[in-house]
Amino acid sequence: MYNLHCHTFLSDGCLVASEVAVRYMAAGYKTIAITDHVDYSNIKSAVESVLEFTKHWPKDSGIRVLSGIELTHVPLEQFKPLTEYARSQGIQVVVGHGESPVEPVVKGTNRAAIEAGVDILAHPGHISDEDAILAKEKNVFLEITSRHGHANANAFVALAGLRFGAKMILSIDGHAPQDIISPFHLSQIAVTAGLSLTDIAKINQDVETFVSSKCSL
Repeated sequence: MYNLHCHTFLSDGCLVASEVAVRYMAAGYKTIAITDHVDYSNIKSAVESVLEFTKHWPKDSGIRVLSGIELTHVPLEQFKPLTEYARSQGIQVVVGHGESPVEPVVKGTNRAAIEAGVDILAHPGHISDEDAILAKEKNVFLEITSRHGHANANAFVALAGLRFGAKMILSIDGHAPQDIISPFHLSQIAVTAGLSLTDIAKINQDVETFVSSKCSL
């Protein structure tokens, strides 16, 4: 099982990356991505830190850790240059902080993140049909999340993903130890959102293909 949306104390999480990795491994996960919140104020330091961590993380540890960032509340025109910068430095997973129903996110953020070519649109809220279609065209994953508040729109996101054939991903968006749930319970979140076990199997297959592509670079 995968969780490609994790935070550490480099942004608003409360654990160092090593403890994040060990706790997810203990919970049954095989691959995670460290995706701390960034904008122009901290992207250079966050990218440097996560790349240094993943470079030295033991290959035989029992859990694979990918390097990532989450572009959060950035002005719409900054999504593309920040995404390009992160990729140029070697970041494997770029997450865009979508239009969650519980935060004051600028309207148009979903579209700007998708157009910039992020890998995952986190908690996209009541995503428009047009943006869901664009996500499918650009192979951007729409997130089904266990995060309190953000999860309020899971059923809407799941329906959009199914209607338009957009890829989806299950994520914890963890910030603290108490956020970490088992793969089984994460799957149950998806079932609650209206996804079938067949849908979940397809999601996991798509994520596995994505992870393999990132690890082969």
